[in-house]
Amino acid sequence: MTIDILKRNHVHISGSGDQTIVFAHGFGCDQSVWNKIIPAFESDYRVVMFDYVGAGRSDKSAYTKERYSSLHGYAQDVLEICEALDLKDIFYVGHSVSGMIGALASIKRPELMKKLVMIGPSPHYLNEPGYNGGFEESDIQELLDMMETNYKEWSKYLAPLAMDTKENPEMVERFEELLYSNDPEIARQFATATFYSDHREDVSEIPADTLILQTTTDAIVPLEVAEFLNEHIPNSELVIMKKGKGHNPHISEPEETAAEIKRFIS
Repeated sequence: MTIDILKRNHVHISGSGDQTIVFAHGFGCDQSVWNKIIPAFESDYRVVMFDYVGAGRSDKSAYTKERYSSLHGYAQDVLEICEALDLKDIFYVGHSVSGMIGALASIKRPELMKKLVMIGPSPHYLNEPGYNGGFEESDIQELLDMMETNYKEWSKYLAPLAMDTKENPEMVERFEELLYSNDPEIARQFATATFYSDHREDVSEIPADTLILQTTTDAIVPLEVAEFLNEHIPNSELVIMKKGKGHNPHISEPEETAAEIKRFIS
């Protein structure tokens, strides 16, 4: 069973150390997004990376619409990987939707995470009265429709929006290729589960000390969302990044991102 889970999620383990740090990629990505980050941790920590079922080099035959219709299915991936590796008191770093996936996992198993790091997280992406989530429902529907009718065009549209690195077109192009490498149907279902999720009431139950890393130019998650999380997560710290731009600072500014993570978990 353990071997099956590690193979299913293409789990990769490196580094050395008594403490384990788990890196969880966001929607449309795979574990390769951490390649510029992990060298900063491998000398002091046991580093665990993985692909969610349906992403990267995971076993896509394990994907079911029922399990992954909500973020709880992805949180179960995290829990099963950690159980297979007999992990507890870990440091967990989750990008974007993986911030909330990690939060759900920590609520279910409070002893699992010693510290939780969220990069550009959101508990709810839709605008509501008194809450600026960043998107109107019509925006989300247009995005989902584009994924269904012209997935390549969707990848080309989202990549520069998420990266916000006009001075580095090669980086935008690489991210576009990563988005396009996904299975369109699975990606659309993951997008639906992500953008229609609402876990605002759950965040007050997060047991772990939490770092929220946010840029000021994130087109996916407004700064107000980060402030909402900082206000409602009991033991949380909000850091506005100085150099990091867009929704993927771990890709565009890995040194600053790694430095903030290290500071928080040390």
